[in-house]
Amino acid sequence: MRWKVLVTAPRMLRDMPRLRPDLDALGWELVLPDVRQQLDEQQLLEVVGDIDAAICGDDAYTARVMDAAPKLKAICKWGTGIDEIDVEAARERGIHVRNVPDAFSVPVADTVLAFMLSFARRLPWLDRAIKQGGWEYIDGVSLAECTLGVVGCGNVGRTVLRRARAFGMRCLGNDPLPMPPQLIDETSVEMVELDELLAGADFVSLNCDLNPTSHHLVGRRELKLMKPGAVLINTARGPIVDEPALVEALESGEINGAGLDVFEVEPLPIDSPLRTMDRVILCPHMANSSPRACRNVHRQVIQNVQELLAQCETAAAAGGRR
Repeated sequence: MRWKVLVTAPRMLRDMPRLRPDLDALGWELVLPDVRQQLDEQQLLEVVGDIDAAICGDDAYTARVMDAAPKLKAICKWGTGIDEIDVEAARERGIHVRNVPDAFSVPVADTVLAFMLSFARRLPWLDRAIKQGGWEYIDGVSLAECTLGVVGCGNVGRTVLRRARAFGMRCLGNDPLPMPPQLIDETSVEMVELDELLAGADFVSLNCDLNPTSHHLVGRRELKLMKPGAVLINTARGPIVDEPALVEALESGEINGAGLDVFEVEPLPIDSPLRTMDRVILCPHMANSSPRACRNVHRQVIQNVQELLAQCETAAAAGGRR
């Protein structure tokens, strides 16, 4: 059987010249639209028609999209977060959803540390001053003098904690689930309520999933709890932070800075105040950048599609549905 597979994950599309021979060997008919960041519902409606499976990025797989794809059997996320997929709607329609757990913990944790080191050692500002002809002394701090608060101690959060502990940082953590004793032994993390973490941390790193309970988890009230000299780092999902409230907190000096890899609207609008703020470091949602990690995710997501389509083929041969 020749399966029709839609690929909309931007990094996989970029690597398609290298991946194409292996995918062609599988006998799949590939649908490869032009994708800059992700496809919204309307854009997906234009391409899902007769596909059997999808390899997606942060695309909006709503119930309406699934109903427009009557042959769709599997949605496989290139990466970990599946917050843009209506999982319940997929389940009701017999569509399998699978992701790649722990796909990018290492590069994302590296990015968190890069943000912290940039602010602690003031490197972007020192570099800029010298290139503009100056020779300013801008004092920095050692990470060993700072407290890190990690909101969401899953795979990424735990990797961040281990790296931070190696720098001698005091670590606070917040998570709805109990932490393994081994992690606490390794990192000396103190698990606390969110308000206590926000009030006590010099750096707050958001590493939680996006779900109904974490949408705008950090808003005006939470930002007011943070230290005036604190820095907020978000490498998780943009909507975890109330972005207008963050802009206000930065403009008023309620917090000292922000390191942001993700935003409520992506790409970040040209007129966003964040683009012109001196105490903000911005990245275009690429904290997961790592050739090795990407190769591993390419391999795993292709395997996921193969396995799910094979299951469907076996069920169909046995007289099952989907």
